[in-house]
Order: sequence, then C-alpha cells, then structure tokens
Amino acid sequence: MRGRHGWTWAAALALVAACREEPPSPPDEAPPVRWDVVEPGEELSGGEAGTVTHAGAQAFAQALPALTLERRSGFVSGRGVFEIDWVPAPASSSRADRDGLGPLFHAVACISCHPANGRAAPPDEPGSTGEALLVRLSIPGTAPHGGPLPEPTYGDQLQPKGIAGVPAEARVVVRHTPREGSFADGEAFTLQAPEYVLEAPAHGPLHPETMLSPRLAQPLHGLGLLAAVPEETVLEWADPDDANGDGISGRPNRVWSVREGRQALGRFGWKANQPDLEQQNAGAFLGDMGLTTALFPAQPCTAAEQACGDAPTGGAPEVESHRLAALTFYSHVAAVPARRSVDAPRVLRGKALFHRVGCAGCHRPTLDTGTLEGYPELSGQTIRPYSDLLLHDLGEALADGRPDFEATGREWRTAPLWGIGLTATVNGHTRFLHDGRARSLMEAILWHGGEAEASREAVRQLSKEEREALLSFLESL
Repeated sequence: MRGRHGWTWAAALALVAACREEPPSPPDEAPPVRWDVVEPGEELSGGEAGTVTHAGAQAFAQALPALTLERRSGFVSGRGVFEIDWVPAPASSSRADRDGLGPLFHAVACISCHPANGRAAPPDEPGSTGEALLVRLSIPGTAPHGGPLPEPTYGDQLQPKGIAGVPAEARVVVRHTPREGSFADGEAFTLQAPEYVLEAPAHGPLHPETMLSPRLAQPLHGLGLLAAVPEETVLEWADPDDANGDGISGRPNRVWSVREGRQALGRFGWKANQPDLEQQNAGAFLGDMGLTTALFPAQPCTAAEQACGDAPTGGAPEVESHRLAALTFYSHVAAVPARRSVDAPRVLRGKALFHRVGCAGCHRPTLDTGTLEGYPELSGQTIRPYSDLLLHDLGEALADGRPDFEATGREWRTAPLWGIGLTATVNGHTRFLHDGRARSLMEAILWHGGEAEASREAVRQLSKEEREALLSFLESL
C-alpha cells in the first residue's frame, strides 16, 4: 500500500525509526569510555610480575612473585637490613656490626617508621611525637644544588633523640583545632587541623623564618615499579601551564642526584624530592638514624652542636655499601597486593564516580614500566598505582609553606593509592596525608584544595549512597 506521495508504509516506518536513533559518531571521535565495567587485568595492581594475592597483615612485605630463588634470597637479606636495630658506637663485639646510631636520631630501625612496610600512625596523645612523625626544617633560600636551605642551628631535620651525652634537639607538640563542615545532603563532618610547636630547643631559638614540614613515612610496596616507569611517560601528563584548561597543572620536580652529580627527575617522597631509591634509603639512614653511607659520608652536625660533632662513630661509613645495596634491592622488589572485589557492583559504581568527579586527573590509573637496569622483573608491566608522580597544588589548607627543589610550599606529589584499602589490615589505623591528619579516606578527600578543589566539591555534592560507593572503590585498591 502506498501513501499520497508514493511511499510504502514500510519505507515510512523505517525512516521514522532511523530518525529516532542517535546520530552516528564522527569517524574520528572515539566512543565514550565506560568506567563501570571491569577492565582486563584490573585486579593486577602491580602487573603480572609484581602482584601478589596477599591481603593479610604482611600484604605490603611480599617479594615480587617473578623473582628467581637466588634473587629471592637477596630480598631476605635486604629485609634483614630493614629490620636491624642500630645501637650507639662503640658497641660490644656481639653488636659491633650494627653500631653507629646517632649521635642525633629519630628512630633505631627502618621498620620503626615503616611497620610491615606500611605507614605508622601519627601521635594521638597531646605532647607526644612518637617515632613516625618527623619534621623537616629550612629557611628561605636554596642550598648549592637547589634543595632547601637547612636551618642554621638544627639542620634540615629536627632530631628528637640523642645518644648519651648528646642532647636531643627539641620536642614536637601537636595541637588540633576542629574544622566543621557538611555534605550537600546535610551530613556533618569534622576535620582536625594540626598545629606543630617545637618545645625546649636545646641550642636556643630557631631562625625566625624557619619553615616546618611534618612528615609521616610512606608505604614501601611497589616502589621499584614506579622507578621503572620511563621519564617520558611521567612527563607526558605534565601540564605546568594548564594548557588544556582542565584546572590541573601537574609539574615534575627536578632534584639533585648525588650518585650521578646532576639534576634528575624526582620520583619519591612527599614532594618527589628524591630521584631514586638508593638515595632515598641513604638519606633516611642519615636523617632518621644518624648513620653515614658512601653516598652521605658526613654527619649533619651544625656549628652549634659540638657534642654531636665530638661523638664516636661506628666506622666510615657506618652502613657498609653491601648493606645499602641490600636495602635498595629490597626496596625495589616489594610487590603490590592485588585488588579485591573488582567486579562488585558498588565498587564499579564507585570507580565510575572516581572518574566522574575528576580524581583520575591526578591519580592516574595506569602506567607502563620500561626497562630498569638490574631489575628485569620490573620491565614491561602495566601497573595501576593511581598516581602520575607529578607535583600538584593542593591548596592552602594542606600547604606546608616549605619549597623543596622545584616544589612550592603548596605542592605535593600525587600519592599512589594502590594498597590503600589494606592500611587498617596492615597497620591497624586509617590515617592519611603527609602528616596523618586525615582519620579516614573521606577526610583525606575533604582536605584537598587547589587543583583538587573542584573534585572535592563534587564529592561533597554526592549522595550518601554515592559516597559509600566511592569509598568502596578506594578500599578495593
């Protein structure tokens, strides 16, 4: 049967149906990405070679499954160095292989600040610092290679302990002020804003322009995989002038490599102020335990600290090169725990929300490793650290006001999120951010500002059900 204009009814119906369909995408326009589905290999946070299916109290302290038996023994040797309790020199013959602690120090072992390769909690008791929280010190200006200029009397890190005859530098008191807020649906929250005060300085007042930056040690799992990410991969997300107009302007930090005697890309530390894990470890030996290495052979005693300069040493260097190498190997080959519940509906919804509110703009979900000399197990892996390893301005509320190489006083490196959902299991707490001020993952989000302010406000607008889904996703990492 034909209509008045000669059309068949079948043809007319086909035309109507076609008009109701969405117009096809232009040939050069990719279809929208769906984040509410499971991606292939998504549960393998550390890639096929770097992921372990361990979700217990030792989840962060497992070796890469790809290690050979011989190289696994190197992991065990490195763990031995990680767990050594160092003692002051001179020690008895039975302990002479681990003397040299101090003269000024913060902790007696690496594991003191990285329990089970994780993160220690900040002090909760007023007037207590514990072993986990350290305070960086500097004054305006830069050191010869572009780093922070140490405070002239107390150096670049406050030391709350000293061996016999060497006075501790000062005591840190932490006070908190509540900050009230609410989500769009009316649910209230309270953040705790910390204030850090130095009491009883042993050698008189600090420089009037001293800048303080409190820090908690970061977890150690997956560091070797981050070291294996090529520099060009890190830099491809850098957008220092926000050329794309998305409000995010990640920047690389350029720091001094002591081993190579040149500037290098910063990868590790809260402000990406360390170029590699050897230097990170040697710096921790010196700054946290007062132990010299071939990389840092001199104690940082200042002119005001004569007792520190006169104290006995445990050799030159106090940490032999083979021990530094063992710890560096251990730091490279700690595996990443696998994701849990990646296909759970609420986790998938939370993943989609994570992308929708813009968190993935800094917390880059995937990176590919290249080739790292001496570590074939780390090569060619697709990893999911949820970090871009770049610096971002997180606003005044989180600012420490202390520049560190090219990092400003408001910038922090994007902290990797892999394994974050196991923090309570591994370390028995849920304290986050550089000084542990956030008591939960949601509080950590609410502290974000600067480049992350739009994402924080988007989270505040979510319904309670959506917020719980977002947290379920983060807890699955």
